This record gives sequence, C-alpha cells and structure tokens, in this order.
Amino acid sequence: MKLFTGLVFCAWVLGASSVDFFDFMRQAYDGTKDMVRAYSDMREANFKNSDKYFHARGNYDAAQRGPGGAWAAKVISDGREAYPRVTDFLKHGDSGHGLADSLADQRANEHGRSGKDPNFFRPPGLPDKY
Repeated sequence: MKLFTGLVFCAWVLGASSVDFFDFMRQAYDGTKDMVRAYSDMREANFKNSDKYFHARGNYDAAQRGPGGAWAAKVISDGREAYPRVTDFLKHGDSGHGLADSLADQRANEHGRSGKDPNFFRPPGLPDKY
C-alpha cells in the first residue's frame, strides 16, 4: 500500500495529466514487477558474476514499459544501492564500504534503463532460462 501511495504522490508531483496519470501508474506498477522478477531470478540463479546482468535486465525490462517503468526502475535501483551504504554508515561510521561495487551496479542499471542490451553483462554459462 505504501508503494502505491508513493507512486500516486510522485506521479502527481511529476505533473502527469489525468489521462497520462493512469498510464504512468500502470507502467510504474509493471516496471516494479519487472524489477522484482529480475531480483528473484538473480537469487534463484545464484550464478557467479551475474549480478550486473540482472541489474541491467531488470532496468531494461522496466524501462521498456515507458516513462513510469523507467521512473520505477530508477527509484528502486537508487534505493537498493543507497540502503547498504546508509546502514553501514549508521552501524560503523563507514559509508565507503562496497562503494566501487555499488557504482558498478549503478552503471549496469543505467545501461539497462537507457535501452542498451543487458546481455552485455551476461556471464558465460548462465542458463538460457535467464
């Protein structure tokens, strides 16, 4: 429910018209599902060096939904990358832990969101299912 409320509020703030509002919301919802599917597939595959591929794929699939999907992918990706840094800082006073990996993940996220082929990051041997 919080996600839905957040999507409604952000779409309103973005100035979506009443006709575009519902399209934006549908795109954001479907894009969120794409991101969840990519994360679920990444966990299921448990395949070495596949993290960047799943980041790119989730963002790519979501962005293909339209502006709402691209927006949802960016919000989710940014939040996912910021969370570990914030918790590390709060626990240890160290916000630099994993920064290089986080930046690499963000490059993969942007690669996918910009419409570039996520297979660029696909590791050799990853099952075709993914």
